[in-house]
Amino acid sequence: MSKKIINKNTLREPAKKLPEVTEEMWLQVNEDYRTLAEEFITVQDLSPASKKQYTSVLRQFGWYMYSSMNNKYFYKISKRDFMRYLSYLRDNRKMSSSAIGLRKSIVSSLCNYIENIISEDEENYKSFRNFTRGLPPIPKNRVYEKVKVTKEEYDLMMSLLEADENWLGMAWLATAFRVGARRSEIIQFKTEILDYPIPEGQSYVLSHIVRGKGKSTDGKPLEYMIPLDVIPHWKKWVESRGYESEYIFTTKYGNEIKAMSAAWADDFCANTLSDMLERRINVHIFKNSCVTYLLETGVDINLVSKFVAHHNDISTTQIYDLRDFEDEKNQIFG
Repeated sequence: MSKKIINKNTLREPAKKLPEVTEEMWLQVNEDYRTLAEEFITVQDLSPASKKQYTSVLRQFGWYMYSSMNNKYFYKISKRDFMRYLSYLRDNRKMSSSAIGLRKSIVSSLCNYIENIISEDEENYKSFRNFTRGLPPIPKNRVYEKVKVTKEEYDLMMSLLEADENWLGMAWLATAFRVGARRSEIIQFKTEILDYPIPEGQSYVLSHIVRGKGKSTDGKPLEYMIPLDVIPHWKKWVESRGYESEYIFTTKYGNEIKAMSAAWADDFCANTLSDMLERRINVHIFKNSCVTYLLETGVDINLVSKFVAHHNDISTTQIYDLRDFEDEKNQIFG
């Protein structure tokens, strides 16, 4: 049987991940930088995920200093040096503009910490200035074209999952498409929501507080509106899984019950949903798709922005809007 070809929606070849900086490699980086980077991460109020990300980015930059800059001390790094690093990420590693921007931002945060705190006490940093300031903007590029999941495609995937009796898959997909919660927020929903009273005439149930995306340990506190058509899928999964848990989205391996991992959602999108639609589907497209579907059905963008997307400004919500406006465009020259 021939293998199904999946449309990757690729605009350019994706970048390969930078090699991991092992502990042995890290110890080869000059001690001055290692001490600064580790102190900086220690004093920041970062979520576990952000702490891991900051550590990785700063170690990668430290390894570049060691391997390509003769292990230069951090206080000797110039704007020109950092431009070399950005060029390496862009031209050698083929990274996207967003990935490069993240690395620039984290190194910039370290520079600010040194400039504002360390420079008062360390002689070598008395005149230190953030070398990431005033650099040319990073040219925007994209690796993948964002293709929304339509309501018709959602219904198709739900019907195929139902035929497979994949109740966990149905519960997750319904939550991702209808609620618009991120992968890290979905796993926080508790089974107690299934017992919440629903006022007469109300089309949703309000969740407990979940931790939203944010740098601090507490993140951004969010309450999600759970449409009533999602609840039956949650109940079906909870009733069928054969074990008790405080949380809805869990997995069981042997006798160990764990919160659903990020890898589960990634694999489900890449190897189940992508096969169904015969194009690349990833976890990040569902917030866009949820927002777009609501706007297509006529819900005011201010309501979508405030109560579904949880954005502070509708300009952010507009970034998530993947409507094609074909009907409107056809009227321009009509």
